[in-house]
Amino acid sequence: MDNRPAHEEGVFINFRRYLPDPKEHGFRWVDIKQLRFSAESVDDRRLLAALIGHEQFRDDYAGGGVLPDGPRHGPYWLRLITPDLYEPVSQEKAVQILREWVDPLPQVPAELEADLQREVFARLAAADAVYYLGELGDEAIHDWGRVHDYFHEFVLIDRSAGRIMLIVAADD
Repeated sequence: MDNRPAHEEGVFINFRRYLPDPKEHGFRWVDIKQLRFSAESVDDRRLLAALIGHEQFRDDYAGGGVLPDGPRHGPYWLRLITPDLYEPVSQEKAVQILREWVDPLPQVPAELEADLQREVFARLAAADAVYYLGELGDEAIHDWGRVHDYFHEFVLIDRSAGRIMLIVAADD
């Protein structure tokens, strides 16, 4: 039996849709990848390892999309990312990190706030576990990995829904 998580449709929130002036948003976006896992996959570290090994994780988030054999994940070399690098954080801390990232906007339009609330903050509130990938250091940055001004990555585990979600919030 295959215990690999199955990819489900994701969500992409491009701030440009809400803020037409690039100076207001710094080309910000949130990408959510959603995977379904089986009930046998109960250990968080195993779920994180399965996520890292999944082809959907091979995304440089710089316009190329998912490359099934790609060597990069965001600004990092994929080979250097392990489950142990993900730190458990509280839902409150995750919300604080994301709010500090969003708040420099002069004004968050109501439609953007509603989409963030529904797609990001509601998922955070429903998660049984939240993990954050902190800064990995210069040695982990790939050859052109500095294209992002900010790169925040969270993994949410929602056991009741049988889902693991990868949320990346970044600017480039």
